[in-house]
Amino acid sequence: MLIEQRYVALVFRLSAVVLIVTGLIRLMGLFGSGSSGAALLFYTTQSNVLVLVWMLALIVVTIAGIRREGTQGVATPWPRLGAAVMMAITVTMLIYLVVLAPSAFLQSGGEYVPFSLTDNLVHIITPCLAIVDWLLFAPKGQLRLYDPVLWAILPYIYLVFAFTWSALGKDFGSGRRYPYPFMDVQTNGVGGVALQLLILSVSLIAFGYIYVLADKLLARRLRNRTQH
Repeated sequence: MLIEQRYVALVFRLSAVVLIVTGLIRLMGLFGSGSSGAALLFYTTQSNVLVLVWMLALIVVTIAGIRREGTQGVATPWPRLGAAVMMAITVTMLIYLVVLAPSAFLQSGGEYVPFSLTDNLVHIITPCLAIVDWLLFAPKGQLRLYDPVLWAILPYIYLVFAFTWSALGKDFGSGRRYPYPFMDVQTNGVGGVALQLLILSVSLIAFGYIYVLADKLLARRLRNRTQH
C-alpha cells in the first residue's frame, strides 16, 4: 500500500510527533520534579529520539515537496533509511513485549508496573507510528537482502556504549549498573549475557527479514495494480 498524498502524510507525521514528544516528556519526567537525565542513557529513550528526529525531517521534506511539486506524490525520499529507523524502534518494542514486560510480571514486591501510559507510548505506540509511516508512505521494493544485518549495527553501537559506560564505573540511574536485566554480567555471567545477546541478535535479524519480505510483496502488488 502506498499513499501518494503529501497532505495525508503531513497530518499523520504532525500527529505522530505530538505522541512521540508526549511519551518522551513523560519518560524523562520533564517539566516535573522527577526529571532525570539518566533516561537518555537507555536504548528506549535514544530510539524514541531517533524516530522523533526522523519524523521531523520527514515533515520538513513533505512541506518542501508540497510547495515545490504539489500535494500529489511520494512523501518519503529515503525508504531504506526509513526502514532502518523503523527497525531500530522495532527492537525497542520487541524486547519490551517479549523480554522486559513478562519478566516484570514475575517480580514480586516490585514497584514497576508494565503497560502504563508512558510505557505504551514509548514502547508500543511510537514503534507502531514508525511502522505505519513506512507502510503507508514509503516506496516499496527498495530494501536489500543484507539490510537486516546492517540494521543490527545501531543496537550493537548501543551495547558498546552501555558496557563501556558500566566499565567506567558509571550507572544508569539509582545505582543501576546495567540498563537492562539481560545485560547484567554480575547476575548472568559473561557466558549468560553473551548467549542472551546471541539469541536476541538472531531473533531480531530474522524479524528484520519480515520487513524485507513485506517490502518485496507490497512492491509486487503495486506493480501488478499499475499494470492492470
